[in-house]
Amino acid sequence: MFENNPDSTAARLDALIAKAQGKHRAADAPLVVFASSSGGAGPPGRLRALLHGILRRRLPDPALLRRPVIYAGVLAGVALAVALSLWWRHPEPEAPPDLPMAAAEVTKLPDHAIVNVVGEVPKPGLVTVTSGARVAEAVQAAGGPNPDADLRSLNLARRVTDGEQIAVGMPAHAPDSRPEPLNLNTATKEQLDELPGVGPVTAQRIVERRLKRGPFTSVDQLGEIEGIGDTKLAKLGDLVRL
Repeated sequence: MFENNPDSTAARLDALIAKAQGKHRAADAPLVVFASSSGGAGPPGRLRALLHGILRRRLPDPALLRRPVIYAGVLAGVALAVALSLWWRHPEPEAPPDLPMAAAEVTKLPDHAIVNVVGEVPKPGLVTVTSGARVAEAVQAAGGPNPDADLRSLNLARRVTDGEQIAVGMPAHAPDSRPEPLNLNTATKEQLDELPGVGPVTAQRIVERRLKRGPFTSVDQLGEIEGIGDTKLAKLGDLVRL
């Protein structure tokens, strides 16, 4: 295709260079093949060398055009590897499972109390009352106090506790010693009236017995007085003397 005309060859060479520049320096420039008039490939030797030199200076190296793409790919791969490494070393913490809360143990208080009621009540013994009941309720559960029971030493408003003993009509503390026995021959009517089981009528009869028959010579002689039987005489045996 090339003729051995220097002007024609130069014109064609300029056209090829302009065409190569118009393609914005593509990364993969098309291969230009020259055919000589003799049927061989390419222009004459000198022109072919000149063309190759010009093309090398004007056209960029395809490897240089591919470098930014390679660099970008390498950087993306490194960033992905770093991210995976950080995630592997510090995985997202898992929330602990919700554990059921143990129910608080509540100690149930007993709803009743058992107390022992003794002393001046019709039905002494164990009674059952509601928890927090008063002493008065426990005494009432035992039949209530006897008519002659002395309740001055008993706090009826106190709350009872399970297992305690309540003494009705009895001193809170037993005396250290018994009272001195009463002299039957010198005791007055009022003193005899204070003896358990001896009322004013029986006390008057004891005094009259002394006046009529003289002093007592034995405690058993109280059994001769009307109103004093064997049971009452047994109780008075330790409370009187001659």
